[in-house]
Amino acid sequence: MSIQTINPATNKVEKTFTEMTEQDVDKAVAQSAATFEEWKKTDYKKRAEILHKVAGLLRAKKKELAKMITLEMGKLVAEAEGEIKLSAEIFDYYAKHAEGFLADKILNPAHGEALVRHSPIGVLLGVQPWNFPFYQVARFVAPNIMVGNTILLKHASIVPQCGIAIEEIFKEAGAPVGLYTNLLISGKKATTLVSDKRIKGVSLTGSEAGGASIAAAAGKHLKKSVLELGGSDAFIILEDANIEKAVEWAVIGRINNNGECCIASKRFIAVESIAPAFLKSFKDKLAALVIGDPMDAATQLGPLSSEEAAVQIADQVKRAVDGGAKLLLGGERIDREGAFMQPTILTNMLPDNPVYYEEFFGPVAVFFSVKDEQAAIVLANDSPFGLGGSVFTQDIERGKRVADQIDTGMVFINHPTWTQADLPFGGTKGSGYGRELSELGVQEFVNKKLIRVSELTDPF
Repeated sequence: MSIQTINPATNKVEKTFTEMTEQDVDKAVAQSAATFEEWKKTDYKKRAEILHKVAGLLRAKKKELAKMITLEMGKLVAEAEGEIKLSAEIFDYYAKHAEGFLADKILNPAHGEALVRHSPIGVLLGVQPWNFPFYQVARFVAPNIMVGNTILLKHASIVPQCGIAIEEIFKEAGAPVGLYTNLLISGKKATTLVSDKRIKGVSLTGSEAGGASIAAAAGKHLKKSVLELGGSDAFIILEDANIEKAVEWAVIGRINNNGECCIASKRFIAVESIAPAFLKSFKDKLAALVIGDPMDAATQLGPLSSEEAAVQIADQVKRAVDGGAKLLLGGERIDREGAFMQPTILTNMLPDNPVYYEEFFGPVAVFFSVKDEQAAIVLANDSPFGLGGSVFTQDIERGKRVADQIDTGMVFINHPTWTQADLPFGGTKGSGYGRELSELGVQEFVNKKLIRVSELTDPF
């Protein structure tokens, strides 16, 4: 089987790679396991040195890596540069803070002494998506290398050059062979690989179907897993919101990364008293977006990641309209080469619509007008997903009260769901489980070992 880079702006094949053989994969797993036996003995200073070097190389190569991202999955080149910057920040963050996060926790038992020590568990398998090909890897890899684990990384098949580039950066940073290994294999082979006894844990960011497959395999073999899956984030606009700011952030929240983002704002829920004003401005700004080559700095909306993705979301919009939804804007493919889709707004989306509970992974916004705050909360929670969400109001305490009632892993007030190194990231319900980033992200794949010192007179 071949793995290809196809430029979504032209739908032309740029480069082809050969998938690794079973023997190649077995050799990689063996090397990672052998490296773990040595890496787990290194101190935090040594681990941090490698991560700081990785961060420095990412910054030094920012422009060339950003162009690679854009070529492979269509992200606007300026956003791709931002992704490289964020990835470098994540590596530096864990290099600086992981030792403190993983310090012994001293307990105070009734008798004797006790502490909890954090130890690495071994080789980890990461299955990562195409939409943020460096950031997604960084948030999984950085904390776990600092823990003392080693990494096997199966990247999305449409970004093979990004996957290879990350491995090369680790080599250039002086990482031992086997610390970070890129696997050019299919998703099916990655799921099969979970059963390998040398692999001790698995993390996946991707679709619900992919997550269910990986989780089932991990559960069958009694291995820890972390899943970050889809999202259908609600963007609530209360009647006291600053409409101008809400519209500005709504556009960014929906079209960031060409709309192909798990934490993108997807369902826009406005209280009816301000709904018409918000919707008119929102529509006008989406309609005015400059669509074109993602390498062009003037472009505001680029192609979807692949022709398959564009066909899928166009079909999703058609099914929504056939099911009773109304098109307020867009709804069609753009008549040019490449995987382009018009910015789209759907209204009158009712629960009996066949796509009501689906995630729209592209520049499609679904708009709702509701009676009041409580109705907005109920609608926001009427989703199988629970990743993020937003509440726009000038009353911050009110925003916090509403946020507390939203069933998601993250809620932002007066800002779309976002990410940074020192904030925990993850969801609930169909959006997965576990956390990445911040101190929580370093706690997932560790053995929290109790060490107990008893006194001679201790009754235990």
